Order: sequence, then structure tokens, then C-alpha cells
Amino acid sequence: MASTLADINSQIKKHDEQIAQLRKQAEDLRNQERAGVIEELRKKIAEYGLTASDLKLGVRAGKRSAGVAAPKSAAKYRSPTGETWSGGRGRKPRWITEALNAGKSLSDFEIK
Repeated sequence: MASTLADINSQIKKHDEQIAQLRKQAEDLRNQERAGVIEELRKKIAEYGLTASDLKLGVRAGKRSAGVAAPKSAAKYRSPTGETWSGGRGRKPRWITEALNAGKSLSDFEIK
């Protein structure tokens, strides 16, 4: 096997080109199949009068899309300066921890 580095690199380049061609063919075939599937689904949807709700295509319960913020909770506690905290998610705000360390209790800040 008297191959040189240049021979091996040439073979790699040839195979890379073949791989790229095969990937392109696979992508084209997938797109053709996908178009057929979409057309078939459209016909079935029209035939049976299906809606997005029937197919459960809306937002799933318990799951949110990326970038959608969690709903805000109602404030349960208020600082003397007007800052609020729901008492639920996340760490306690600094003003609460400092007040608790100073001997106050959460009930001192409850919104009534």
C-alpha cells in the first residue's frame, strides 16, 4: 500500500463530494415524500372537517414554548418601600432576607 498523504486527501475529497451528493438526493426525496404526506393530510382534514383543536395542535397543557414567560403570581408580601414578592418561585428577595435576619417575620410584610 504505497499511498501518499496527497492520495489519501484526494480520496477523502472524492468521498466527501459523493456524501454531499447523496445527502442532497436524500433531502430531495424527503421533500417529495413530505409534499405527498401534506397533501394526503389536507384531504383527510377536509374530508372529516377536522380542526387544529381536534388534532391537539394548540399549546399543550403544562408545556410552554421557548421564550414564553411564566405567568406572574399575585404579590403576597410588600416591603416598606413598595417592593413586592409572591412568596413562591425563586429565592427570597434581599429585602425579605435582610428583614428576617433582623428579627422580623413574613407576617410583618403580608399584604392584607
